[in-house]
Amino acid sequence: MSHVLHRSTRQAPAIAVRGEGLTITLADGRTVIDASGGAAVACLGHGQQRVADVIARQASALAYAHTSFFSCAAAEALADQLVGHEPGGLSHAYFVSSGSEAVEACMKMARQYFVERGEPDRIHFIARRQSYHGNTFGALSVGGHPARRGIYEPMLMPHVSHVSPCFAFRYQAAHETSAGYVSRLAAELEAEFQRIGPGRVIAFLAESVVGATSGCVAPEPGYFAAVREVCDRHGALLILDEIMAGMGRCGTTHTWEQEGVRPDLQAVAKGLGAGYLPLGAMLVSRTVMRALEAGSGVFAHGHTFQAHPVACAAALEVQRIIHEEHLLENVRRMGAVLTAALGARFGAHPHVADIRGRGLFQALEFVADRATLAPFPPSGQFAATLKRTALDHGLAVYPSSGTIDGRLGDHVIIAPPYNLDAHDIDRIVARLGDAVDATAAQVQAARP
Repeated sequence: MSHVLHRSTRQAPAIAVRGEGLTITLADGRTVIDASGGAAVACLGHGQQRVADVIARQASALAYAHTSFFSCAAAEALADQLVGHEPGGLSHAYFVSSGSEAVEACMKMARQYFVERGEPDRIHFIARRQSYHGNTFGALSVGGHPARRGIYEPMLMPHVSHVSPCFAFRYQAAHETSAGYVSRLAAELEAEFQRIGPGRVIAFLAESVVGATSGCVAPEPGYFAAVREVCDRHGALLILDEIMAGMGRCGTTHTWEQEGVRPDLQAVAKGLGAGYLPLGAMLVSRTVMRALEAGSGVFAHGHTFQAHPVACAAALEVQRIIHEEHLLENVRRMGAVLTAALGARFGAHPHVADIRGRGLFQALEFVADRATLAPFPPSGQFAATLKRTALDHGLAVYPSSGTIDGRLGDHVIIAPPYNLDAHDIDRIVARLGDAVDATAAQVQAARP
């Protein structure tokens, strides 16, 4: 009997014992292709000896230093690597242990920014439905994932509201152009500012490319420029969550680089440290830092394990490998290969409605009827069945349900490591195709 509280008390997960490249070996000897890096985390795959060696050296030299007393060379070097050149005006990094903590830090920094500026009435965040920003109470409050909010709904922060997602495949009207759809969403955000009171809004918070809730939904052209304009008009901040989609996953270090906007605050994690140790970060703009420096000079927040020396050293080596091996170029090249391979295998599939994403962050949305785009009923548990079936076929992918509105719809995310090749993609797509076919047959057969 396991004494670990697993995610489900009804099903014990297989024991993973070793990882090498794309492959995870289980205790029973089976091997599995990790085609999603867990939750888009393992961006270098498994078994990178360079990173393991750095972890060992840092742990031997200095395993821990509390940031109320000390900084450490690893954190300083990692911050220099990330924001030393001030990309998009981001000038400082605050290192935490998870994406949820990074979002919490962004929310607190945004609030403190306005307090320091003498605007304490700003207490409200606007975010989007069909979003996910983490599982801590603040992050869950701004998130729009109904299932994960679930039983905690009565306890979540009151000063949060949600507007529509930028999800053209499901919500752009038949008569609308892309530009018209963006204009409608910007008008909705403007109306929400007016409803709340523009002087009470702290920030608009959004994922650059939506990950877990809807499956790699990229924004329409001009969307983020439009919402940036609304925020600027009312003096509010723009917070971008790139925990899943950032740090190279979509082909550039920051996905906002592809949108022509600059965030005031940004949350990153997952690909930052590639899973070798837990690490996330809040990246802070020079504009926000000036207010802090001119005011109290102290960020009213802190964690015991922030800027952990070993985690920062591991992430620094991960980022150096990405740079030295030109892996962002490979993400762009292999992203095109993955798009083509998914299109060839699933473009005419009767149960695949959409293939979408950027770089090595792509997804399939599943339907019961391709002609009408009607989803499988939730009772069929398509996503959960696909996860199990894929593992039986030696493939780990990241399926989720509630794609359309939090209750209806299923998708799967493919987020392989940045250093894979075309042969790896062929193997992933072949196994995924077999798993999707088997799952569709099983779910269809079970329907009354």
